[in-house]
Amino acid sequence: MVSMATPVLLLLRDPSRSTGYDAVEPGEPVANALDLGITRGDGIFETITVLAGIPQALDAHLARFDRSAALLDLPRPHRAAWREAVFAAIDSHDEVAESFIKLLYSRGIEGSALPTGWVWMQPSADFTAERVEGIAVVLLDRGYHSTVAQTSPWLLQGAKTLSYAINRAAVREAHRRGADDVIFTSTDGYLLEGPTSTVVLKLDDRFVTPATELGILPGTTQESIFEIAVLNGYHTAYERLTPADLERADAAWLVSSVRNAAPIRAVDGVPRFVDAELTESINAGLASRTN
Repeated sequence: MVSMATPVLLLLRDPSRSTGYDAVEPGEPVANALDLGITRGDGIFETITVLAGIPQALDAHLARFDRSAALLDLPRPHRAAWREAVFAAIDSHDEVAESFIKLLYSRGIEGSALPTGWVWMQPSADFTAERVEGIAVVLLDRGYHSTVAQTSPWLLQGAKTLSYAINRAAVREAHRRGADDVIFTSTDGYLLEGPTSTVVLKLDDRFVTPATELGILPGTTQESIFEIAVLNGYHTAYERLTPADLERADAAWLVSSVRNAAPIRAVDGVPRFVDAELTESINAGLASRTN
């Protein structure tokens, strides 16, 4: 059950050039109807888990925030301003077991030169069932070739944008097919990513994930899992993976900042093995991070 702790909302005064923010009542209307983040989905975001007052992988999230802004030709986010707002939100929020912070950054009101930035914090949902029992996924064709990031960079593959209508539609399609989530594939047959997650496979003594050159979002949680895997004697790699690799994997997960590692228990209706002990170890390692 989600905690009833009051969410926190902070508006950055100048998210690309200086520090400073204003606290806003979460229930109050604060967005301008002409903000391009609303009217066009023209912006980016990051979601950061907070455990015991510590924002997990904050530097990695801020680095990816910068990368997404560059892909959209947005003014570079002022790193100190966003960092200040993150810790201010944590200081203002009631202490709960797990919460998350969302950074949102848009091109701003149409016709102005000032981008809009805000920080939202609230308790996380309870993902115990997904982490323990696992999730069923379906493979869906994203409709792009694996070279799309190189041939068509204007399609913004690999940027974490506010334009999430396709991702939401894909999850609804998964639900229509009796599944929980999606793994996208390229038109030439490679595994890509989930709508809100990264694919991680265990193949023998290696942890592998699809190569980011395929036009997918670099995974911050996946990076942490690779660090944990190396400490435990495994090799790690970024590779071009296929559905056949998923089928033969010893274990497979969809991983994300808030849900953490959710083992895949079925693909397109076909059950697969869930390594409960290894999954528990991975999620324990993620929960013990201090940065």
